[in-house]
Amino acid sequence: MSNTSSRSPWQLFWRELGKSPISIFCGALLVLMYAGAVFANFLAPYDVETQDGDHPFHPPTGVQAGGPTGLFVYATEIGDLSSSQFQYNVLKNQKCAVRWFVDGDPYKLFGVVPSRTHLFGADAPGKVFLLGSDQYGRDLLSRLLFGARISLSIGLLGVLISFVLGMLLGGVAGYFGGWVDTATMRLTEILISIPGLYLILALRAMFPVEMPSTQVYLLVVVILAFVGWAGLARIVRGMVLSLRSQEYVLAAQALGASPLRIIARHILPNTASFIIVAATVSIPSYILGEVTLSYLGVGIQEPAASWGNMLKGAQNADFLKNYPWLLYPGLAIFLAVMAFNFLGDGLRDALDPRKVSGAKS
Repeated sequence: MSNTSSRSPWQLFWRELGKSPISIFCGALLVLMYAGAVFANFLAPYDVETQDGDHPFHPPTGVQAGGPTGLFVYATEIGDLSSSQFQYNVLKNQKCAVRWFVDGDPYKLFGVVPSRTHLFGADAPGKVFLLGSDQYGRDLLSRLLFGARISLSIGLLGVLISFVLGMLLGGVAGYFGGWVDTATMRLTEILISIPGLYLILALRAMFPVEMPSTQVYLLVVVILAFVGWAGLARIVRGMVLSLRSQEYVLAAQALGASPLRIIARHILPNTASFIIVAATVSIPSYILGEVTLSYLGVGIQEPAASWGNMLKGAQNADFLKNYPWLLYPGLAIFLAVMAFNFLGDGLRDALDPRKVSGAKS
């Protein structure tokens, strides 16, 4: 008998997932992204709204080795203004030390603990724009970290809401059948038949554009969740139809368990492996939905940062040509979407019951 027969399902899952190094790497990348979003106040050298009128469209800062702290940057100033492109002169005679754990813009860690400590910063008049600055002189790295809070969390919240709706409605429809099943499936077919992007834009158009960013954030989450639950409900309904005739379900019915308890405790948990994979693969569509709304100007509004509204600066062809670092938010979106897709592929293979049963035999 193989020693795998004594392994728990959790151990078998990790063994199968370990066969896909790219899935492990993508999972680690996503953990880093979410950690960066959680600790954005501390990691970002500047506040999300801090503007520097003396350094618009500043190119990425080159950090040099040397100086009293081991690292420094040169101070810069705007050069020739006759050109359509901002050009900066490097002041070689002004070396500004880069320091760790410096005082900067005030913030509240986790929204509770007051602090002014940032991971790094440069002595005045130096600026540390590791990824450059935008047209208002705002640090792109700082805004990427703060923007991740919105763009990445919308994916998680949207999936959570839509999957709870999809699982419950699909489970109820599949278990009870009859008119409940017919009504639920007709509703899902109506939602699925409407192109997702047009439906999202139509729902967003029902509300004022000038809403506060907090309300817009919640509105975008609700809209994306409303659009996304229908497809999952159809799949869960099909799975429940096959599970409701299993012996353990019939035994629960014979013992007098309520239909809701049977659905929640005996049927839906057996769809968990599919739900986990489907949720992981679906998150990118929610992220892209927020990006689309913000890019079109009807999502998260300035001065709040999201990866979508940060990309609006790249709409200008001259900006894109002269200041290519404005595309860094697009790179962040690409990495997040690809990471979720590769992680979803790895989870699908690791949770495949045929592989697990084969490993036990």
